[in-house]
Amino acid sequence: MAEKTHPVLFIHGLWLHPTSWAAWSDLFARHGYHTTAPGWPDEPATVDAARSNPDALAGKGIEEIVEHYRSIIEALDDPPIIVGHSFGGLFAEKLLGEGRAAAAVAIDAAQIKGVLRTPLSALRATLPVFKNPANRHRTVSLTAEQFRYSFGNAVTKEESDELFDRWAVPGPARPLFEAATANFSPHAASKVDTDNDERGPLLLVMGGEDHTVPESVTKATAQQYKHSAAVTDTMEFADRGHSLTIDSGWQEVAEASLTWLEKQGL
Repeated sequence: MAEKTHPVLFIHGLWLHPTSWAAWSDLFARHGYHTTAPGWPDEPATVDAARSNPDALAGKGIEEIVEHYRSIIEALDDPPIIVGHSFGGLFAEKLLGEGRAAAAVAIDAAQIKGVLRTPLSALRATLPVFKNPANRHRTVSLTAEQFRYSFGNAVTKEESDELFDRWAVPGPARPLFEAATANFSPHAASKVDTDNDERGPLLLVMGGEDHTVPESVTKATAQQYKHSAAVTDTMEFADRGHSLTIDSGWQEVAEASLTWLEKQGL
């Protein structure tokens, strides 16, 4: 397999650890990509360490996290392809809009500024955060039952519980509060340059059974890019939930992403 020019940078979302990208990283490496999956700023190196130090990410917001990835990208020889899930997808869109990436695959990406849809399932999925306004400066952990609704609803309970035990970690609540109030702020941290004609191609991936980022949110996100001449594609996995990057069907999503990248000449 010929070595690819652009490295791949994986960015995880809330409540998952960066090591959850290990299978994706191995697959992309077998296709010739150099890969890396750095955590959010100050994130512990392992799942166990993250659980033992739940306050490590407390108070971290969107701009602080994105700036962390800007510094990582600046140290690379070539602009990366960014693959992000959930809030990692939002970060990928933001960095692509800034011209810092060759392309981006945003999987079940969190809601960017300008998207007005907030389905009831998304409100329920984020209730553990929003039920207490003081959580804004804290980290919040999901229970196995909450994880089942927010991530593992499209797989068996047994698989959902296995995924929870393997990958779930505390997540900072601040990004959710920032995204929720974005449309009331002209300088919202979740604002993305969706009009950039010069950016690289973008693939928006959605799970049709996703409770946390329902497909209607991803479709509304795609509409935000309608004034850009750059490539913006969508891809739907109708029977998949928010766990689609880590559950037993992850490889279908990963291989579809690789196929799309190949079509972009990347």
